Amino acid sequence: MHPATPAPADEPTQHNGSLPAAGWNRRHLLRMLAGTAIAVPAAGLLAACGGEEEPAVDPKAPVTVSFFWWGGEARAKLTEDALKLYTSKHPNVTITPTWQAFTGYYDKLATISAGGNAPDIFQIDDNGLAEYAGRNVTLDLSKYTANKKIDVSKHPESLTKYGQLGGKQVAIATGENTPAIIYDKTKLTELGIEVPQIGWTYEQTITWAAGVTTKAGGKYWGLMDPSSDYKAFWLWLRAQGKEFYDGPKLAFTEADLVAWFQLWVDARAKGATPPADVCHEAVTGSVATQLVVTKKAAVSFMWSNQLSEMQKATKNDLGMTAYPGDPKGQWARASTYWAASRTTKAPDVVADIINFLVNDVEAGKILGVDRGLPNNLDVRKSVSDGLTDQKMKDTVAFENEITPKFGPAPAPPPKGHSGLRNTLRDIAETVSYGKQTPEAAAKQFFAEATAALA
Repeated sequence: MHPATPAPADEPTQHNGSLPAAGWNRRHLLRMLAGTAIAVPAAGLLAACGGEEEPAVDPKAPVTVSFFWWGGEARAKLTEDALKLYTSKHPNVTITPTWQAFTGYYDKLATISAGGNAPDIFQIDDNGLAEYAGRNVTLDLSKYTANKKIDVSKHPESLTKYGQLGGKQVAIATGENTPAIIYDKTKLTELGIEVPQIGWTYEQTITWAAGVTTKAGGKYWGLMDPSSDYKAFWLWLRAQGKEFYDGPKLAFTEADLVAWFQLWVDARAKGATPPADVCHEAVTGSVATQLVVTKKAAVSFMWSNQLSEMQKATKNDLGMTAYPGDPKGQWARASTYWAASRTTKAPDVVADIINFLVNDVEAGKILGVDRGLPNNLDVRKSVSDGLTDQKMKDTVAFENEITPKFGPAPAPPPKGHSGLRNTLRDIAETVSYGKQTPEAAAKQFFAEATAALA
């Protein structure tokens, strides 16, 4: 039983238990998040305000907490199973889980947060962390990490700090990951072509990809065009000793961006990447539309923790390696975070659920490495030792292999980054479609970035 706290003065796949799968408008979503629960007991109690005297509350009183994340079917099952485990220990608590594909997730989160109704617990990544903390949407979890209600003593310090902004613990990392290219081992074996290797330069990778396209007869391509992918561009910069941001400002030049765009103009000319309309299918990052999954290209630019979910979407055997370039450009990144709403009526229970998800061994075994390697090092070892999913095992092996090669982690992106990465995506596509030159596109990006980061 959880101790009660006193009351205060993209994709067309969206799920909330028995809720409809699509077509949410703002009012509908608010109603669902506020009041619809599935048969999964889970978290939420009422919290006391400021310094007011706390009235006695029945510790068995039923409470409800809303819980929102993005992902696919596989992640949904793992997350709901972990929440069921929590509520089996706290039968007075009910969680209303809501999930959807990544496409449109931040749009929905922005809409409901603007109305002061952010979910009690929601998944976020470093693209939106500063944005939501800066808008005062997130609950400051500092007191819970200080009193160990959220115990981070066995978490890598770098991951804990990656959830801190302005001296506050605004979120707790769900796990550790890094960018990774995921490739189709079955297709490459069929073509008699070696798989990509750690340390290949972009030039080597593009030449290799052009060879894949040629060997496949021109109807299947070597790799996805990542010119619109902010993380690919960021790692390309870091491999050269540069950064994406310097505080709230861009740390690279127009010339850098021109060179990045031109690299992929040349790659398309060599046949290494598909036409723009094929690449457009995958630019949102959704697992189901990746070109490796749809069997249109041998390589997709993803995150290391996505290997298992991508494998479930195809019968071909998949493999994984680092992005091209010097692996010092990569870093141990918080894959996603659990954040809490500042307006939650159940802060203590919300903190307890987050603590459970990141520190409980049994919860860790259920969640596996879907959101990256577990933060808690004891849980990480237990999970790694007990994995039965081969692709999750491969993820752990990859992380263990590449981690010693990592460079230092940058600071979390500043406020405005979430929109800016979409700006990069959209402008990069004007180049791939031949509507702008790299020079004109870079100039447009810098003009829009100045406004976005102001």
